[in-house]
Amino acid sequence: MSLFHRKTKKTNDTMQNGVKLITAADPKSVVSEQFRTIRTNINFMSIDKPLKTLAFTSANVSEGKSTVTANTAVVIAQNGQKTLLVDADLRRPTVKKTFNVNGYQGLTNILSSNQQSVDISRIIQPSGIHNLDVLPSGPTPPNPAELLGSQRMQAFLEAVKDIYDMVILDVPPMLEVTDTQILSNSLDAMILVVSQGSTQKMAARRSVELLKMAHANLLGYVMNDVDGRNAAGYGYGYGYGYGYGYGYGYDEDDK
Repeated sequence: MSLFHRKTKKTNDTMQNGVKLITAADPKSVVSEQFRTIRTNINFMSIDKPLKTLAFTSANVSEGKSTVTANTAVVIAQNGQKTLLVDADLRRPTVKKTFNVNGYQGLTNILSSNQQSVDISRIIQPSGIHNLDVLPSGPTPPNPAELLGSQRMQAFLEAVKDIYDMVILDVPPMLEVTDTQILSNSLDAMILVVSQGSTQKMAARRSVELLKMAHANLLGYVMNDVDGRNAAGYGYGYGYGYGYGYGYGYDEDDK
């Protein structure tokens, strides 16, 4: 019996079709403005120490983290920062479908290569959006946690930090697998995506506890799936610290 009962079913829609890039399709919309607010808040929280690597996670699947991750990466790139979006959710990837890129090579090829050095420029791909490159997950490996916790992953992060202004990672949910907990303290910051429609408080609290145990820098949370009728079914809010709050609705069953 699961400790945390989920209110929503696990879906594979975003794995099969990608997520909606509202920030690229309609940058003047209310939703896109909310993502720019998230970007601004992230910038405010990194004044003393600029962030170079940032990951979004959630407690469970189907809580909107991949949509938040991809759209935040877009608005950061739109702000003039050279950005890399890395699909580090090796079990449930979405980036290749979202940006319609070749998924035969990706992060797992870099991390599992027997070669002493890998030309990552041959694997990283343009997204079609100015200033934004993407790195799909690559073939599904038998050992995702080991790859993400490897020294090769550390070397990869150091390499891309020298090339890009911001590296955004889409990582697995906290309560599904150990991948994110293993990786989190190697990143400059983490943000937890919370869905009012499905995330239980106990699950969110446990996710925060796991991140703190891993000595991760948790900036705050993004809450979605609040009543979206006032924003045409879309929108996001941003919260600081480890509390719980309310944002704007995102009325979609998403990853």
